[in-house]
Amino acid sequence: MKYDIGIIGGGPAGYNAGEKAAASGLKTVLFEKSEVGGVCLNEGCIPSKTLLYSAKLLDNAKSSAKYGILVEGSPSFDLDKIIARKNKTVKKLTMGVKMKLTSAGATVVQGEAAIAGEEGGEILLTCNGEQYEVKYLLLCAGSETVIPPIKGLSDVDFWTSKEALDNKTVPKSLAIIGGGVIGMEFASFFNSIGVKVSVIEMMPEILGVMDNESSAMLRAEYAKKGISFYLGAKVIEVNSHQVIIEKGGKTQEIEAEKILVSVGRKAVLNTIGADKLNLELQGRGVKVNEYMQTSHPNVYAAGDITGYSMLAHTAIREADVAINHIVGVDDRMSYDAIPGVVYTNPEMAGVGKTEEEVKASGIKYSVLKLPMAYAGRFVAENETGNGYCKLIVDEAESIIGCHMVGNPASELIVSVGIAIEQKFTVEDFKRIIFPHPTVGEIIHESLSI
Repeated sequence: MKYDIGIIGGGPAGYNAGEKAAASGLKTVLFEKSEVGGVCLNEGCIPSKTLLYSAKLLDNAKSSAKYGILVEGSPSFDLDKIIARKNKTVKKLTMGVKMKLTSAGATVVQGEAAIAGEEGGEILLTCNGEQYEVKYLLLCAGSETVIPPIKGLSDVDFWTSKEALDNKTVPKSLAIIGGGVIGMEFASFFNSIGVKVSVIEMMPEILGVMDNESSAMLRAEYAKKGISFYLGAKVIEVNSHQVIIEKGGKTQEIEAEKILVSVGRKAVLNTIGADKLNLELQGRGVKVNEYMQTSHPNVYAAGDITGYSMLAHTAIREADVAINHIVGVDDRMSYDAIPGVVYTNPEMAGVGKTEEEVKASGIKYSVLKLPMAYAGRFVAENETGNGYCKLIVDEAESIIGCHMVGNPASELIVSVGIAIEQKFTVEDFKRIIFPHPTVGEIIHESLSI
């Protein structure tokens, strides 16, 4: 029961760290209380994108006549088959993750592990009544859904993202409490399958810390599709058939056959035994340095448990940095170019600074912006979609941010992320040749304004 490294949590941070550590020659044990893959693979990123792809195909079928493709009758869907395909996709990918871990030589233990203390320079862990000794510990315990203290909520059969992903009935109306990324993606899915959707958000705009102009454009697109938005609104009470909100000093009742709560996530801290090693906390999570070390030199943390950037791709990179530091590879974590994506239809994506951030910091900047229609490929493939590309450039002509609305923004944003990380100027990026015709050319066109 002695290992070089123990990893608590088998989500994107944990399973990638487990494979990398074992492949680097460290005797590795990974503990996962539920299913390897974590929330992302089992209850979040992958299953939701599988549903959203089905919804996108349905949207395309509905608008196929605009492209000269005629479909007899009205396009319909089979929700049972959509859910079954989602489950098949998740199963296939979780099996792949387990195979990667075991092939690399990592030991996987299913159970809830916790820190028990420290003895003789070794960190003690307990799981399923057994004790393990590890030289290094990587905490990847993830996050959990925040359930707000709303009057009446405990008395109704509400959904979180987990229940919504497995639902096999179509409600007539759905009220989504929270207009963040998760809320908007579910709003997109249920809107596509014909549900009357209402999105209630306390902030003045949806999608929180993302670029406000882009968020407003996406909201306008979905308002055209029939989604009702209630911004700057506070939910004060719910019951089995409605949500009661307060806005501008007035109350309003919103009819809802079903309620989806999506107000955010919080780091899992109360079960890992962080107090046993007196680990320092900061804000909403475990405090780490640029090497992902905690206040204990042999304990590292990666992913949602840090409470900083609750994204799977951030978690994977953080885990890389942690393992690299343990094995002696020079590496540091940078958060300058972390992409954020909303997988709606159209998609929205951003990387680097938002215009709100640069305004608040007092940095002198300029904006280079063009509609997506300036890319020939986008026009050829989008009869119904709208969108734009917005680049933010500092005084030295370095690219510090990019925000896009339009398909496939999720695939395009990485190129600007590379430019930001490598500190490209506008002239540097102009020298990069983009294939023609591609939607990605919109980036090159925007640089030339």
